[in-house]
Amino acid sequence: MVLKSFGLNAVDWEQRVDFGRLRSARLGGLRAQLEASELGALLSFDFHNIRYMTSTHIGTWAMDKLIRFSLLPRGGEPVVWDFGSAAKHHVMYNPWLDYGPGVEHGSRPGISTLRGAFDPAAGRADEVARSIKRELERHGLAREPVGVDIAEMPVLEALSSAGVRVVDGQQVFLEARRKKTEDEISLLVAAASMVDAAYDQLYAFLRPGVRENECVGVVAKALYDLGSEHVEGVNAISGERCAPHPHVYSDRILRPGDPAFFDILHSFNGYRTCYYRTFAVGSASPAQRDAYRRCREFIDEAIYRVKPGATTADIVEVWPKATDFGFPDELAAFALQYGHGVGLSIWEKPIFSRLVSLDHPEVLEEGMVFALETYWPASDGWSAARIEEEVVVTADGCEVITKFPAEELLVAGQRYWAVDGPLPATREAQSHLNTGERRDR
Repeated sequence: MVLKSFGLNAVDWEQRVDFGRLRSARLGGLRAQLEASELGALLSFDFHNIRYMTSTHIGTWAMDKLIRFSLLPRGGEPVVWDFGSAAKHHVMYNPWLDYGPGVEHGSRPGISTLRGAFDPAAGRADEVARSIKRELERHGLAREPVGVDIAEMPVLEALSSAGVRVVDGQQVFLEARRKKTEDEISLLVAAASMVDAAYDQLYAFLRPGVRENECVGVVAKALYDLGSEHVEGVNAISGERCAPHPHVYSDRILRPGDPAFFDILHSFNGYRTCYYRTFAVGSASPAQRDAYRRCREFIDEAIYRVKPGATTADIVEVWPKATDFGFPDELAAFALQYGHGVGLSIWEKPIFSRLVSLDHPEVLEEGMVFALETYWPASDGWSAARIEEEVVVTADGCEVITKFPAEELLVAGQRYWAVDGPLPATREAQSHLNTGERRDR
């Protein structure tokens, strides 16, 4: 199977992403999961679940505010209560929420508590509960349990006071999102291709003297120039910060001989990436090269095992135990040898980790898209390697969609030359470089 890489724009002369089909398939999958559950409705305050249900979006600034909410009643159509004028915009530009004459539009103004910023006496939580209960009563579902993903405590209390029985609905949402449609996969491939390009620019930029935060800026600009909707984060780690891995970039200046690894997380039409690469800056020591080789072996062995019918346990059993690389237990080493679904959010089902997968394995299915990431500390006690690949499960295996070269450790920013030409890429030459015997040509 060869996954297609389309241009990023819609055109009339080539069938690319069909957004109408995307919206219908997502809602259809969510409805099927709701019907298979014991719930009367699904209620979402989670930005990504709202988008999956209603195909609405009001900007990434709203992702952490819990201000908007949506409801999918069993047998009914989705309703979204949105922030201020966004509700009117949906009426004008989201025809899939127009349910016809005599039926209230699926987009309505509404707002929650602004994470408590509203004075509780203003009664916003109670109004949210009343809006939801009215819709449930309209569909004869007032006595049925309502599955909620995340919510503020005042809202949960108001729903309970209104007689709405709330239960966990997150699993229903995540089960619907577990397998990706043809159009979702196309968008995930497009998002990854944008990161391919960002890594090319980053590799050209890396050299001694630049700072981690400058690297973050280079990546963000490359992605936004290509049309990224949201650069969620660029994890830039270098030098002695690599072991242990702090998961946050700094203003550290990169130095000759440093390892540097990066994780690029961004969104294209809602679909995300989680995509690590490791480089050496100027030169690479034998210890760094060995750590990279081990890291690559772990991820290759995992990818080799990916196919429909395999389980997450089959994958994680080829990865080292936490105690093999300096951690007391799997909780302490969580997310270093790791895998996770990728879609509208970066951590979806299935999850791959020795912490849970050996005892609670999940079966892999065609159409799943997930990232597998490995880590290995070098024997020098301060450097390390990190690699991550995103894969699509196909009928007979999988296809890697993260294409920037990672088969071997790439050395960026090489400025050191022997008198008679470039130094050969051998361990002897590398050791010569690491002693400081360098000459500019």
